[in-house]
Amino acid sequence: MPPKKVVEEEKLGPWALGRFSNRLKVGIVGMPNVGKSTLYNTLTKCSIPAENFPFCTIDPNETRVHVPDERFDWLVDKFKPKSEVQPFLEIVDIAGLVKGAAQGAGLGNAFLSHIRAIDGIVHVLRAFDDADIIHVEDRVDPVGDIEIITSELRAKDLESVARRKADLDKEKSRMNSNPALKKEFEAEQAFLQKVKDWMEDGKEVRNGMDIWTPKEIEYLNEYSLLTAKPCMFLINLSEEDFKRKKNKWLAKIHAWVQEHGGGTIIPYSGVFEQALMDMGSDEERETYQKEQGIVTQLPKIIRTAFSMVHLIYFFTAGPDEVRAWVLRKGLKAPQAAGTIHTDFERGFICAEVMSYEDLKSMGTEAEVKAKGRYRQEGKTYVVQDGDIIFFKFNVTAKGK
Repeated sequence: MPPKKVVEEEKLGPWALGRFSNRLKVGIVGMPNVGKSTLYNTLTKCSIPAENFPFCTIDPNETRVHVPDERFDWLVDKFKPKSEVQPFLEIVDIAGLVKGAAQGAGLGNAFLSHIRAIDGIVHVLRAFDDADIIHVEDRVDPVGDIEIITSELRAKDLESVARRKADLDKEKSRMNSNPALKKEFEAEQAFLQKVKDWMEDGKEVRNGMDIWTPKEIEYLNEYSLLTAKPCMFLINLSEEDFKRKKNKWLAKIHAWVQEHGGGTIIPYSGVFEQALMDMGSDEERETYQKEQGIVTQLPKIIRTAFSMVHLIYFFTAGPDEVRAWVLRKGLKAPQAAGTIHTDFERGFICAEVMSYEDLKSMGTEAEVKAKGRYRQEGKTYVVQDGDIIFFKFNVTAKGK
């Protein structure tokens, strides 16, 4: 009798953590007075309070910003459509966290609940000196700030894990009466201990993808832990330091991030971005950037935040409309069709797909077809970023 085939359990990537939705949000997080609301203002051109006072942002401000994309611009230029709909990202400005927030310090618990409602963290760090701008810890130490924020988020996650364990313990007798429920109960209890040990070692949940099984990732997505959310780091420099690309904190921040699982780091200058925003025209902004020898980092910040929460988009393109449809990475063709209309998903037949790169290099859809690069994909096709898709569907077909 041949030996049983050993099926290796699939290892999932970071994209598997979090909500599977096309309406994901990123939150601007950090200590008070590090430049969060100024960044938000420049990103969105919204006029919200950004006074020099801790906790001046109490209710999170939320807006959509367009995601800059040369591919979208090229499609618009090619088709010259009657309508164009750009890709977007939802951004939330969250008030400053302080040491002890997990125990309610400052406006702690309210802020932590705001972080729970977002899908990715844009962590702003202050690396500039300014005696006129108060730091809540009465010092400038961005590495210390990272430690405070991550410690508070871990503390809240440990509370959540303890609360879930207590809820399970209440069900212990009922679970033990049924073999299937007992097995599930024991598996989750074991995982709660595993994730508790991980966080007590000073590690964030998002950095454990090598050890979490697919089933454990399902648990994590149910728990919605704060340290499971992807995170990027923005270092707010003075305009002079940004211009000369030097600052005493840059290497220390980089070392901390690498020692704690890695992540994207983008230096920028809030003062420089604010000065650009205050100018009256795009021509003035272009001239100022050339004179200073530096460029705005806002497009890079938006694009990085968009991809950080595992969002992609596909295009529909023609003379009537060019549109970018936002989609969670890993979703399949019928789900992508559903972002256009539920009937498209319910009656999905196939997706006719060409890549943006093929259309641009070959010039026309007819040429893409002639070269055999235009293809039909079925229900199992995983949509790729930049796909140009035409869906075929029949609303009388029964959705499964």
